[in-house]
Amino acid sequence: MDFQSVARAWVLFCLCTLFAAAPGAQEPAVDSEPAYSPRGADTCLGCHGFDQGVLAIFRGKHAVPTDARSPFGDGQLQCEACHGPGGAHAGRVRRGQERPPMIRAGYGQNERCLECHTANMDFGWHGSTHDADEVACAACHTVHAARDPVLETSAQAEVCFGCHLSQRGESLRAFAHPLFRGKMGCTGCHSPHAAAAEPLLAGAALNDTCYQCHAEKRGPYIWEHAPVAEDCTLCHAPHGSNHPGMLTQRAPLLCQGCHSQSGHPSIAHDAGGIATAAPSQFLLGQSCLNCHEQVHGSNHPSGSRLLR
Repeated sequence: MDFQSVARAWVLFCLCTLFAAAPGAQEPAVDSEPAYSPRGADTCLGCHGFDQGVLAIFRGKHAVPTDARSPFGDGQLQCEACHGPGGAHAGRVRRGQERPPMIRAGYGQNERCLECHTANMDFGWHGSTHDADEVACAACHTVHAARDPVLETSAQAEVCFGCHLSQRGESLRAFAHPLFRGKMGCTGCHSPHAAAAEPLLAGAALNDTCYQCHAEKRGPYIWEHAPVAEDCTLCHAPHGSNHPGMLTQRAPLLCQGCHSQSGHPSIAHDAGGIATAAPSQFLLGQSCLNCHEQVHGSNHPSGSRLLR
């Protein structure tokens, strides 16, 4: 082998060694983390500033410059505090090219909210119905709004009924809680973020939730009506009913679900057990409540049959 061949081989060996030692030669380079926009919200508003649904955030609590807790407070990341760094989404895009989606830096939507709203999510959220169904915060809450509709008593029910359609139908019946009149909201009875009792009740138990408004039915009574102490929904439909008092059935049918009809004057039979042409007068008016008017319980010494 002549000198030129040896020199050529040596040069080739050196080049291969240098290439192998170069950074990124063995594996592709990893992209760096996307950068936050140096102009903050001004960058976002360059495209989104004509959307009134976006601009409404400046009338709400999320865009208060004087509040350090707000994403728009001094030193905060403004829009990117919730949406993550803009990265390629905020950069230049060629004509006809689709703009890359917003980068959330590996976080889900709920995790973003919980970075600030941890105190709003008690231990009861974990394992609850909303948690099991993976309900997103934005499914109920509207961030880009001067006032979140779900926090308004008059608008709250419509937000909840977006998912709870059967409860919506019940609330439109003849006798129901005044959800559509703005006098109460769903959170009067339910705690959507955390609850000790299902279905996400505001009280420790179902009856305790009802007693928050209907305290006069709590008792204690000398003569107690057992279903009342056990479960209000044994007799009442909580979201609405076509029967007075939001009852699940009209009396005497409701009462006779537990109490035997035999030998009682509320049935249309004579003493011999033969049906009469005319119904008993005790079936008219308030039916069983014509006599047993203290249906939730009685403190009268002679009221063992809830007559007084």
